[in-house]
Amino acid sequence: MRRLTALAFALAAFAALPARAADRAALEAEVAATETAFAKTMADRNLAAFSGFVSDEAVFFTGDPPLRGKPAIVAFWQRWFTDKQAPFSWRPAKVEVLDSGTLALSTGPVFDGNGKQVSSYTSIWRLEAPGTWRIVFDKGCRCGD
Repeated sequence: MRRLTALAFALAAFAALPARAADRAALEAEVAATETAFAKTMADRNLAAFSGFVSDEAVFFTGDPPLRGKPAIVAFWQRWFTDKQAPFSWRPAKVEVLDSGTLALSTGPVFDGNGKQVSSYTSIWRLEAPGTWRIVFDKGCRCGD
């Protein structure tokens, strides 16, 4: 019985260890793919799909004051989904995931409709369900500011 108890404690301790580098790399790839799919919603002009990536309690620093909550964010961003051509695009350049595997940062360039880099962005993603990352914070920064 003692051996079984010791084994149970050892397994519990192992399960509580931070994500290994290989696990983190897989999670970073997962978040990068999620960010890429999120950006594709703009290219596809699909506001409903865009909304699916936004956490209910997200905060977007799109204006002053920041937009709080999915309804406010989607309502504000709707203006950028009306034209046939996307007014801007973005892509992840760097992704980092916490050792816990539950929070991630994605950052990269933002391009105007002609493909010229005009700013950069930083987004924080939270794992809200197995395999489901949703954006909780988003902030852009104009190049040269």
